[in-house]
Amino acid sequence: MTSSPALTHFDNQGQAHMVDVAGKAATHRIAVAQGRIVMNPATLSIILEGTAKKGDVLGIARIAGIMAAKKTSDLIPLCHPLALTRVAIDFQPQQDNSSITCRATVETVGPTGVEMEALTAVQVALLTIYDMCKAADRAMTITDVKLLEKHGGKSGSFTNP
Repeated sequence: MTSSPALTHFDNQGQAHMVDVAGKAATHRIAVAQGRIVMNPATLSIILEGTAKKGDVLGIARIAGIMAAKKTSDLIPLCHPLALTRVAIDFQPQQDNSSITCRATVETVGPTGVEMEALTAVQVALLTIYDMCKAADRAMTITDVKLLEKHGGKSGSFTNP
């Protein structure tokens, strides 16, 4: 039986704590996360045609995702505040299954990774799409949110199969 990796946000007594990253090297770190929102075909048409009453749905969702990445440490209790060097939010509408996939790429040069920032960016961007279109479609579903890859740091690269 292999041992599971130590959970770094707990001390030897099992108490939650913020990980000390002072001794870690500052390296270029990248994380990519993705998620999807599924909706009625008519809702997707409203978004793609730009006729939503609240405005440019994907443009506003992009800004919301960027803002969320920057505020992650305010939302997730044990995250370190990071100086992000890049946040990119991309949307890919899929007419065949009436959904929009959101992908966030977040970068920094620092002693800790940006996985939480990328995941937060995706979820807030998708929530913004929901908020802007809920009058037309309350049954939208946010799904498949996951870390796709991360690079940098002592643990190296990770790619989610």
